[in-house]
Parts: sequence; structure tokens; C-alpha cells
Amino acid sequence: MPQKSLSTKLLTRVLSVYFILTFVVTCGQIFAEYVNTKDYIRDELGTLQKTFGRSLTRAIWELNIKQTTTTAEGLLDIPMVEGVIIRDDNGAIISQLGRALNIHNLYSQQLVQEDVMVEDTKAGLFGYTFPLIFEFSGRATQVGDVTLFSSRDVIFSRIMLSIYFLIGNAMIKTTFLIILFLIAFRKLLTEPLTQLTEQIEYLELEELDGQQVKIVTDENNELKVMERSFNNLISKVVEYKKELKQTQHDLIESNQKLDQQNLQLEQDVARKTSNLSQAMIDLQQQKYELERQKAVLTEEVDLRKQTEQELLSKQTQLQSSLDELSFAQEQLVGSEKMAVLGGLVAGITHEINTPIGIGVTATSFLQERLTEIETAYKNKSLSSAALEGFINDAAQSAQLLSHNLERASDLITSFKQIAVDQASEALRTINFKDYINEVIRSLHPQIKKTSHSIRLHCPDDLIINLPAGVISQIFTNLIMNSLVHGFENINSGQITIDVNTDENDLIINYQDNGLGLKPAQLKRLFDPFFTTKRDEGGSGLGAHIIFNLVKQTLNGKIDVSSEPGQGLHYRISFPKNMSSPLPLFKLD
Repeated sequence: MPQKSLSTKLLTRVLSVYFILTFVVTCGQIFAEYVNTKDYIRDELGTLQKTFGRSLTRAIWELNIKQTTTTAEGLLDIPMVEGVIIRDDNGAIISQLGRALNIHNLYSQQLVQEDVMVEDTKAGLFGYTFPLIFEFSGRATQVGDVTLFSSRDVIFSRIMLSIYFLIGNAMIKTTFLIILFLIAFRKLLTEPLTQLTEQIEYLELEELDGQQVKIVTDENNELKVMERSFNNLISKVVEYKKELKQTQHDLIESNQKLDQQNLQLEQDVARKTSNLSQAMIDLQQQKYELERQKAVLTEEVDLRKQTEQELLSKQTQLQSSLDELSFAQEQLVGSEKMAVLGGLVAGITHEINTPIGIGVTATSFLQERLTEIETAYKNKSLSSAALEGFINDAAQSAQLLSHNLERASDLITSFKQIAVDQASEALRTINFKDYINEVIRSLHPQIKKTSHSIRLHCPDDLIINLPAGVISQIFTNLIMNSLVHGFENINSGQITIDVNTDENDLIINYQDNGLGLKPAQLKRLFDPFFTTKRDEGGSGLGAHIIFNLVKQTLNGKIDVSSEPGQGLHYRISFPKNMSSPLPLFKLD
């Protein structure tokens, strides 16, 4: 199979790529010339409107058909105009000359109201339609329209010289580039490769010592690198041949030594065969010993099985104890909830005593004044001044009664809703801000004894569907933890509650400026039974209940951060609305 020169292949591929690029660029230039010429002709057609529009308008207005036809023929004599259609105010064709499209298919019988470009790709025609407006006595009246057509042939006739120039320019550049490439490839690649090939073909493989290849070139390029690499290869082959001869000599000596060793091995095999018989006898004795040990191991396995059964029994007992412990933990959680609710009851009872006591006092005072006015009335000593005083006292007492009874009613209603919610996890639609205010109001008896303050930032129109009792328990435990633990030995603490929402979740940021927690305490905050007030009766379940309510009941997330002296910051997020049944709360 005849070989094709590498330089020829490379030159062919380079020139092929150049030919393709030149062809694409030339076609692009011809297309751009075509588009520019077409746009220029359209602009010239628009210019004809200004030149002939007024004369055509007057001729149609004066019903001078002959002048209209003459003007149309004059337009057709212009080289770029291939056809003319002139219509009157009824859409009827007055004059149609040259090549043109069917005007009724374009505009039906309607006249165009403004300049319109038309084009038919199949026929190669394109044109320009403009209305004829006659102005008389300040009034403008459309008397018809004119459509001028040009064609693709006109464009080609204008750009043909440019096409010839572009093609000639491309051919000249291509010819010059081919000659330049041929000279460069021949000098830099073809001749050096030919020299290298001829020298390699005439190399004597049996007598490589002293033979070298040499490429005659002034360039220090890859071929020179190939020359040096090939000469180094020849030198290495010569060295390897010398090493091979020495290796063959060494191999012959090794074979002789190997024959001597084989003879020695045969003698050793005979000697070791006799030793093997003795070893077989020893192995038989070891077999008997292994069988004895196997019997001992069998007894140990039986003993271990018995021990395993006893361990399984202990495990069952431990599981039962663990179940009892879980039940006890659940009872502790319930006791914690009821303890919180009991604290609310005691506080609310004390809070209600004040308005009820004021109401009883006002009632007693009103009863005494009523007795006095009744006595004066029966004795016919009732004066208008006494009656007026009684009326004022009665009005004040009624107002005092109304205000304090309303206050007591609000406290009872708030406590009733909070108490019912804490005892239930039913879904309920609430105004979140109003509900949090109710929880805070229910804790007022504990808060009013201190100088602490609570700031709530929450949208007024935040309506959500969730278990209100869970929210009540969470905020009750958060606030009570801050009051009891965070604000210890602090006179004026501050609690900030920020409530925001995103697309799916409700986000609560709860922060106090209390004592804070150490890193070791913060790690164990949510552990059950962990408390910093064990000696004062703390149960250590408050934060753990908050964690379980957020994670299990609300299917949310809770994070906490704190530093000593910087207070405690909770970030709680959970879905805004819940329509499915709540998961069963359990103590982890």
C-alpha cells in the first residue's frame, strides 16, 4: 500500500480548513452586501414617494388618468423599479405596469393608511406601499395609494461587481497562501523528514556502534530533538547489546550451577522423605490430641448456650424495667404540665381576688347608700341634694363594679382558654399575636411581682391553624425559665419575642438578657432532668418538653445559643398551618 507523506496530509488538512473558512467568510460578505443593497433600494423606493407622490396625488384628485399613467411609466423607467400599481380611493387599480404581486391578496379592497413594506420570497419581488394624501383647505383626504416593486435581479445586478471582486480577492489570497505553505512545508518539514527516513532505512542493525543520523537544517525545532533522541536511542541499544552478551555469559554459568544444585536437591529429597514418614506418625498423634480438645470445646459451647439463655432472660427483665421507666417519665411530664397549670391557677386566683374584692366593697357601699335614701324617702325627708348625691355615688359605684367585673371576666376568659389549650392538643385557628398576649396575661401574677418586661413583635394579621395548647405550653415554659433561671439576682430583665414568617414556616426568635449558660450547660439544656436548680426543687423537664413539642408535635426545628452574661436565644421554626392529625408526643 503506497504511503502518503505526513507533510502532504498536514498541508491538505490546513488548506482544507482555510478553504472552508474562506468560503464561509466570502458567502457571509456576499449575503451582507445583498442585505445592504436591498435595504438601500427600499430606501430609494421611499425616496420616490417624495418625488412623485405629490404629482400622482393631484392627477388622481383631478381624475387625470392619462397623467397618472404617464407618471407610472416614468416610474417604471427607473432601473430599480420592476413594477408599479396605482389605486384610487375605492381601491380600484388605475394603472398596473411591470412585474407585480396581486394587490388584492395583499390589501383586499382597503387602502393602506401608512407606509408598508411588502415582500414575496418565492417570486423574488419586494416593494413599498404608501398612501396618497391630498390636502385642500386645511383638510387631508386620501385619494389612493401606490405600490412600487423591485426584485432580486435588481439587487444582483447592483452587487455583481462586488461579488466578482470578493471571489477574485479570495482566489488571489488562497493561491498566494498555497504557494507560501508549499515552500514552508517543503523547507521545514518535507526535506528534513526525507533525510531522516533515508538515513534510518540504511542503518545496519548488526553494527550500530558509531552510526548516527543527521538532519541538515538551520532550525532548532522538533526534528532536531528527534535527531538527538534517535541518536541517544542508538547509543542505548549499543550499550544494551553489550549488556546482553554479558548477561548471556552469566546465564550459562548460572545453568551450570543450577545443575549442581539439582543433584544436591535430589539427595535432600531422599533424606527428607524418610523424615516425612516420621512426621506422619507425629501428625497422627496430634490428630488424637485435637479430637480430645474438640470434645472439651463442645462442652464449653454448651455452657455458653446456657449462659446466653440466662442473658436473654435478663434482657427481657431489663426491657420491662425500661418500659416502666418510660411510663414514669411520661407521668413526670404530665406532672410538670399540671404543675405549670397549677401555678397559673394560683396566680389567676390571686389576680381575680383584687377586682372581686373591689366589686364587693362597691356593692356594700351602694347597699348602705340605698338604705339611707330609702329611709329618707319613707320619712319624707328626702331632699334633692341628697338624691343627687345618691345618684352620683350610685353611678360611680356602678362604673367601678362594671370595670372590675369586666377585668375579672377577661382574666377568667384568658385563663380558661389557656387552661383548656394546655390540656388539649387539638388544632385551632388563632390570631397568633392575640393568643401570645393571652398567654402573657395569664402569667401576669408571676411577672407583676418583678420589674421585668416582655416585648412582643408580631404581625397583627397573622392567622394560623395549629395546636394552640402546644404554643401555650412552649411560651409558658420559655417565660417561666427566663423568670426563674435567667433573671436570678437581676432586678429589671427584658424578654424580646420576634415573630416572622416566610413562604412555608413561622419563625420565632425568643431572647432574654439574663445570666446565660456556660458551654457545658448549653450542650445539656434539652437533656431530660437537667437543671441548674436541683437543690431548689427544679425538675429539669421544662426545656426538654419545649424540645419535644417543637420537634415531634409541631414537626419543626429549635436552636439555642448563649454565652455567660449574654442571655439565652431560642430560634424556633415550624409549618404555619397544619391540617393533618398531630403526632403522638413522647418523652425521648
